[in-house]
Amino acid sequence: MADNWRLIDTGLRSAAQNIALNRALLESRRAEEIPSTLRFLRYTASALLGVRHSAEQEFDIDGCRARGIAVQRRITGGAACYTDERQLGWELYLHARDVGPDGAPALSRRLCHAAAAAISALGVDARHRAGSEIEVDGKRIATAGFVSDGNAVLFQGMLFVDADRETAARVLRLPASKPSDVARAMMEARETTLKALLGRTPETALVKRNLFEAYESDFGVEFAEGDLTLSEHARYEAALRAIDAPAWIQLHARPASEMPLLEAAESHPGGLLRATVMLDMMTQTIRQVWFHGDITARPPSLIPDLEAALRDVPMSRLARKVEWFFRSRPTDIAGLGPEDFVAVVRRAVGRPLLARNSSLPQE
Repeated sequence: MADNWRLIDTGLRSAAQNIALNRALLESRRAEEIPSTLRFLRYTASALLGVRHSAEQEFDIDGCRARGIAVQRRITGGAACYTDERQLGWELYLHARDVGPDGAPALSRRLCHAAAAAISALGVDARHRAGSEIEVDGKRIATAGFVSDGNAVLFQGMLFVDADRETAARVLRLPASKPSDVARAMMEARETTLKALLGRTPETALVKRNLFEAYESDFGVEFAEGDLTLSEHARYEAALRAIDAPAWIQLHARPASEMPLLEAAESHPGGLLRATVMLDMMTQTIRQVWFHGDITARPPSLIPDLEAALRDVPMSRLARKVEWFFRSRPTDIAGLGPEDFVAVVRRAVGRPLLARNSSLPQE
């Protein structure tokens, strides 16, 4: 007989309320007060940080205030993002025995694969991208993250059903953020939505059903609709007092000057290759990189995949990571090789250029 897991839908809530529920449900699962649970959720307009990131480094804080956008810190990692009621969130609260022997990273891949299958059933070709992203034709359509607490694991995803890129371009620190139409165009080249792909907004009930049926099949369980318990409510109220407070949001506050946007460009026979790098100066880590210019790459997902692979990579590992990426898949970028991408990033951050055709170890 299949195990019964719980299915809940907490609807549209503020960022502080949703994140307080993250903590409450994770604590409850760790204490084995609740069964493994799938939660659906939505956010009011929110600018969300990764758990260790700084709001000043990720967002235009004045712009957020002017637009009534709440800034909040997640309990999971991952890139900063803008979200609102147009996106659908889903979360799984699991016990370690649900995870399997390969650990949380393997679980994340497994859950992303299942979600990609659920999204594909709507009529698109969704696939898991290395890391915790789901893409369609090279464009990101969902992101995911996870955190563990003792024997409990939280996996959370965000599906782009629709998007307000105008607001996102003005809130996030992006290359060419002024003028905003340039930043918006860069986002549109890297992200897509179900509405854009299908020409309509799919029924929310259908999207949810596809997701919970995919996880039922993958784990061999059955979901039963339920509600929050009294103990979860108590944990939620305590968590909300701590999370809906400046001290939580400013937990890792650092000035934007310690994570600048740096740019460089180089001309090649295949065209102009430009790199914009968001660099964490303290740790010498690439928070994010954008490659643009008049280059043509095949398959279309190549450049977004490379950008995803370089997220949160230390500069000391840049060359190894780029070489590994190009070795791991077929690529076609006329006139450009891995050394050219390494060189333009190093030029952007003011490092000496790496010698071409270097022999580097396997990633």
